[in-house]
Amino acid sequence: MAARTPARPPAKSKVAIPQLAWNKVRPAPIILVSGTEGFLADRAIRMLRDTLKVEDPSLEVNDLEADHYGPGELISLASPSLFSEPRLIRVTNVEKCTDAFITETLSYLEAPAEDTYLVLRHAGGVRGKKLLDAIRAGKGGGIEITCLELKRDAEKYDFASAEFAAKRRRVTPGALRTLVSAFSADLAELAAACQQLLADDADEINEATVARYYSGRVETSAFKVADSAIAGRSGEALVLLRHALASGADPVPIVAAFAAKLRTMAKLSGGSMSSGQAAKTFGMAPWQADRAMKDLRGWSDAGLGSAIEAIADTDAQVKGLGRDPVFALERMISVVAARGIR
Repeated sequence: MAARTPARPPAKSKVAIPQLAWNKVRPAPIILVSGTEGFLADRAIRMLRDTLKVEDPSLEVNDLEADHYGPGELISLASPSLFSEPRLIRVTNVEKCTDAFITETLSYLEAPAEDTYLVLRHAGGVRGKKLLDAIRAGKGGGIEITCLELKRDAEKYDFASAEFAAKRRRVTPGALRTLVSAFSADLAELAAACQQLLADDADEINEATVARYYSGRVETSAFKVADSAIAGRSGEALVLLRHALASGADPVPIVAAFAAKLRTMAKLSGGSMSSGQAAKTFGMAPWQADRAMKDLRGWSDAGLGSAIEAIADTDAQVKGLGRDPVFALERMISVVAARGIR
């Protein structure tokens, strides 16, 4: 029997255009804004609009929804106006676009209109792949702005740091860590908090500055509750928990904060790496590795395992399996504060 020829993996589409970060957006005939992070995509598109407005205040801005696109709309908007103003056409929901949009935009790529900037926002998925492949192959002379979700705290820390660096404001690492801890669930909230702090006239933004603006949010954040419990301060953790719940905090993110902290500790448990090596190996910021190593003092592997089991059980309880989510949270705190000893 003849040997079977191994199947070749599908060829990847060639990318022949610049792929830039959200904060490197610049004018081009076609600007594909891709990725799941809507906040960064919106900011990139606003930055582009502002840049074009500075270059020519007569800029004409129009919006299209690709999922409700009707034949001829793009050509109509891209056609030269009476006074030949530059045009910015912003198209949303390209990941749900109509067949007519794909057909007409592919045709438009063959000869983009002069002084026209076509922004295509695609949030992910396979719909419109033929169009994306054509743009990435170089048709239309475009660029791609990639807006990937910032999932790790290290990425959010870098984002916040860049917010202050862009305005040439000094900010302490402690202030950045506190901000990320308090606003890690929502990048838009984190950005808004940074902007408010930038309006402060202090020479340096530090932890005291952050506390002055966001004391309630910072003090009752899920990670504050977790930090107190992991350090063995059961009473303090319970007080912070009740304060957080009274302020409207949801039990699910609180359990998630405990899970995130304990998972990081488990990764570093029993190892002999430095914080720098651990950060590189596990994809975290050095300060996160330092913190996890400090948190591990007094913990055994068995205790970690027991605490992680308690957290998993609590996660199920607060998501509907149990009748009293608050009791489940308090019991989890007791187990974690006792270093996993039940």
